[in-house]
Amino acid sequence: MSNAFFFALFLLFGLSALGVPVAFATYVGAIFYLFATQQDPSLIVEQGLNGLFDSYLLLAVPLFIMAANFMNAGSVSDRLLNFCLALVGRFRGGLGHVNVIANIIFAGMSGSAVADAAGIGRVIIEMMRKGGRYPAGYAAALTAAASVIGPIIPPSIPMVLYALISDTSIGYLFLAGILPGLLIGAVLMAMNAWIATRRGFPRDEAVPLARLPRITLRAFPALMLPVILLFGIYGGATTPTEAASVAAAYALFLSAVAYRGMSLADFRHLMLDAAKSTSVVGLIIASALVLNYLVASENIPALMSKKILAIETTPLVFLLSVNVLFLVLGCLFDATTLILIVIPLFLPAARALGIDMVHFGVVMTVNIMIGLVTPPYGVLLFVINGITGIPLKDIIREVWPFIGVLVFALLTMVLWPDLVLHVPRMFGYQH
Repeated sequence: MSNAFFFALFLLFGLSALGVPVAFATYVGAIFYLFATQQDPSLIVEQGLNGLFDSYLLLAVPLFIMAANFMNAGSVSDRLLNFCLALVGRFRGGLGHVNVIANIIFAGMSGSAVADAAGIGRVIIEMMRKGGRYPAGYAAALTAAASVIGPIIPPSIPMVLYALISDTSIGYLFLAGILPGLLIGAVLMAMNAWIATRRGFPRDEAVPLARLPRITLRAFPALMLPVILLFGIYGGATTPTEAASVAAAYALFLSAVAYRGMSLADFRHLMLDAAKSTSVVGLIIASALVLNYLVASENIPALMSKKILAIETTPLVFLLSVNVLFLVLGCLFDATTLILIVIPLFLPAARALGIDMVHFGVVMTVNIMIGLVTPPYGVLLFVINGITGIPLKDIIREVWPFIGVLVFALLTMVLWPDLVLHVPRMFGYQH
């Protein structure tokens, strides 16, 4: 690798550490590299725009963002929370269980951890804090940890981005996220039950079972969104991008027409918010495509594969090492940056070692999502702090047990690949 490339990386990470947005830091490093290697600086524009316009799959990102915004509007969240409360609210620590179950259900609609935390998360935190039933920090910490389920159970915006850089089937990636997402929900509920018993959290009033059918019927249209999405993709009726457009249209219909919870002003605000979020993601994607050009110019994937194979490491040791590295990086960088800029460096070595790309993608997605709740720079901690006003130190103090069980779930997925690959294999996936 040339000195110019090393200095470009130094600029990227140095400027990022100083607070410069990662996309801008990447462009600065790329401009230096192109000048140092006497290449045309206009390659930055060419690589970024060509990559964005050539990828039909990327259209799914703004569409899933729109679907999440529409589902967070109106009375959709209230109906889903009432359904979850009827299911598990009767147990000790019941609202904590409701929190996790609600995130599992909402995960099939949004594909974004931040959308879940900012939407349904805000509502459930207020329910848990009401009357002092749960400490504010605990409610916020559990909500942050449960929000990571959003990008694991399909649909998943991070998996769409991984499919873009790895040329892996997005359909099989979505299928592979189902069991890991349910496992994460199970370990979070187990930890919540243990803490609730130990600290004497209250039992909530049980919803009579006779009311369950009516509550389920009220929530049924919203519960059908993930079913429609998955049926469209795996039934062969739609591509993932077309399924994303169906999801956005269905979510708009529910909020604006069926539930009458969205005004024209709300629609305008939600569309603007989706445009802003898409612009941020698009800028990072374009900068990552430029960096990938630099990496390819230096032939780094082949060099890394050669060095890793030369030390005769095993696939398991490689996976464990990469996961430790990403758990550290996840504390410092956002998810999109890690997926688009760092993961491509390891893909050639993973392929050379015979590691399944679907398994690798799901494991890395889970790993990076854990970074969203890991101090000091866990994005979800700051999001929940911003929307609720709960002190950050209280959230951080309560979040560590949940980080522990999330890491346990991640280790289970690494050591037991069949947990990830079982559902895709049921639909014909072969490695």
